[in-house]
Amino acid sequence: MKQLLIILLFSLSLMTSAQTNQQIYDVVNAVSAKRIKKDVQTLVDFGTRNTFSDTLSKTQGIGAARRWIKSEFKNISKNCKNCLEVFYQKDFVTKEGNNRVPHDAWVVNVIAIQKGTKYPNRYVIMSGDIDSRASDTMDFTTDAPGANDNASGMAGTIEAARVLSKYKFESSIIYVGLSGEEQGLFGGAGLAKYAKEKDWEIIGIFNNDMIGNIKGVDGVIDNRTFRIFSEPVPPNETEQQRTLRRFYGGEVDGISRQLARYIHKNTKTYMPEMNPMMVYRLDRFGRGGHHRPFNDLGYAGIRIMEAHENYTQQHQDIREENGIKYGDVIEHVNFDYAKKLTAVNAINLASLASAPPPPKNVAIGGIVQPSAKFKWDKVDGAKGYKIYWRDTTSPTWDKSRYVGNVSEFTLDGIVIDNYFFGIASVGKNGFESIVVFPNQVFRD
Repeated sequence: MKQLLIILLFSLSLMTSAQTNQQIYDVVNAVSAKRIKKDVQTLVDFGTRNTFSDTLSKTQGIGAARRWIKSEFKNISKNCKNCLEVFYQKDFVTKEGNNRVPHDAWVVNVIAIQKGTKYPNRYVIMSGDIDSRASDTMDFTTDAPGANDNASGMAGTIEAARVLSKYKFESSIIYVGLSGEEQGLFGGAGLAKYAKEKDWEIIGIFNNDMIGNIKGVDGVIDNRTFRIFSEPVPPNETEQQRTLRRFYGGEVDGISRQLARYIHKNTKTYMPEMNPMMVYRLDRFGRGGHHRPFNDLGYAGIRIMEAHENYTQQHQDIREENGIKYGDVIEHVNFDYAKKLTAVNAINLASLASAPPPPKNVAIGGIVQPSAKFKWDKVDGAKGYKIYWRDTTSPTWDKSRYVGNVSEFTLDGIVIDNYFFGIASVGKNGFESIVVFPNQVFRD
């Protein structure tokens, strides 16, 4: 009996260590609300950061803002023995054919890459937007502080770089400030195209757009809930893939949705006080964000943002009308909340960058049988694999079984018709890849 108890306790300790890692808790604790506030204030002080504003001034406009962001990334790199590769990536946009572009200009992104030790060409990306806007998006001279939209997301991205640059990861992490968001997602489109040209393997992009407001226009105050927007399936899937989905499922199991589920699960594990809210949409109703250009090219991408927006503080000239104060000023930003959402990003960046690649060629079988069967190709760096399944109506992966370092497995007694399934790789360090929904069907 005593020996059995020892075995049970040992097994429990293995399960616990596989689920949590002290380093991830350290990352949560290292994020600073004070530093985020300082960075938001700096960005606000540039007056306007409209993409088409002054590029020559040392103190005002988009040029001064992006030079400061680059200098911050450089300082972070200096403190980690040049662990970041910092550079501009830019594309030229013209007024012709673009009704939200007041004049021809360079759209300039600021990029900092922390190279992975084992998979340097695999990237997980965190982005914030550099630019801000007044009520009229064509007005590039009026002050537009953009404290929450989106100095909060930009400051969070810089802070994540400060924290994570102190560690080494197997895959690469990119911290990026994107421009041109308010005029048509130009910065994201440019970087997504650049990634495709460079043949980057992108694990996923976390688009952070407004992570600092806790009081909604409806009066709700909430400093724990945040939204994860994700589209159901990639827009560039083939006709054959759409046809197969009618028979085998997967309507809500595209790569971006799996990324959202990963963030949801990891947040509940390491930050249980938070309430991640998965929203089954590409973005807010009729609106868009900088993850979309990545989705358009077939990359996994999601939007992380506050749960309760205040529209009087977005895209508004600073003014007061009928007793309502309009404008995106720093007084409305809750920095403790921005710290929490920055930590959400940081722990998921760290976890994904620490995990092995996902299994390849995941296939499922078991039609008209009392068991679900799986086959997959092993990947470098995985010590084993975990099968996940859930009710077809459940938004999250609720059941799982670690099956070891094998390339096929049968779940006896689990009827394939009643569940959706997926498989993740597990590394020696316990970190898991994103779950892969089966993309093939086999028959015995």
